[in-house]
Amino acid sequence: MYRSLQKEFHRRTVALASAAHQLKTPLAILNGYANMMMAEKLGPLTSKQREALQEMQSTRLRLQHFIEDFLNYGAIATGNLKLRIRNNDLSPCLNEVCEIWLPRFQEKLVALYRLEGPEIDPFPFDFYKVQHVVSNLLHNALKFTPSKGTVWILAEPYYWDRRVGAATLKVRKERRRRSLASANSVRVTVCDTGPGISPEYHLEIFEDFSRAMHAHAGNASGTGLGLAVARSLVHAHGGKIWVESEPGAGSKFLFLLPLKPETEEEKSA
Repeated sequence: MYRSLQKEFHRRTVALASAAHQLKTPLAILNGYANMMMAEKLGPLTSKQREALQEMQSTRLRLQHFIEDFLNYGAIATGNLKLRIRNNDLSPCLNEVCEIWLPRFQEKLVALYRLEGPEIDPFPFDFYKVQHVVSNLLHNALKFTPSKGTVWILAEPYYWDRRVGAATLKVRKERRRRSLASANSVRVTVCDTGPGISPEYHLEIFEDFSRAMHAHAGNASGTGLGLAVARSLVHAHGGKIWVESEPGAGSKFLFLLPLKPETEEEKSA
């Protein structure tokens, strides 16, 4: 019975991923024409036409995000996720994502700040998969941050003691105050001034198709895949992701990326 259900789940997941993939080409064509029209290469625009095109671009971004989530989820669920690990610079990776999302934030009157932390040398990671993680976190922050709110993102070198359990993360501050020279990972933080999340939901929101946070914030929109996909992509890099939040105090999503691949000895420790 279990194998039958597992096989059916696999079949449906592959079908969904295939359908999502087929949408990428027509979406790219629509985007190309929309960009030409916005640049007035097909003639001048009235103010109402420009507003309609801007709304179309916003809708296109939401659809593209939805498709990318399903493609990544399909690859994760079927065990076909492949990372293109190369020595990359994290700064342009994050800057590009922020530039893409900035118009959406401006449209909702939410401030988006890309804070500058200490310089981080290039290290091995999948450029586009990390962009997708950050994009999902920004999408989540924008969804729950009210107008005139603030979202900021920061990347910084970090000392990650892998031997420390999750329950003791907050009490090992001294080890994390070591010099930047001893950093073995990068910590990326996405912080918002939204409604916050109750502690009982801190683990559940990263589960597949979770609606815990939507219900908590009175918002049932979305697929419930964004944070689950982000978690899987971070874990695929050998990293860690979590949230620090409480009701009325906003939310801080953090994830760690190791500066070098974890050895087999470290994995088994």
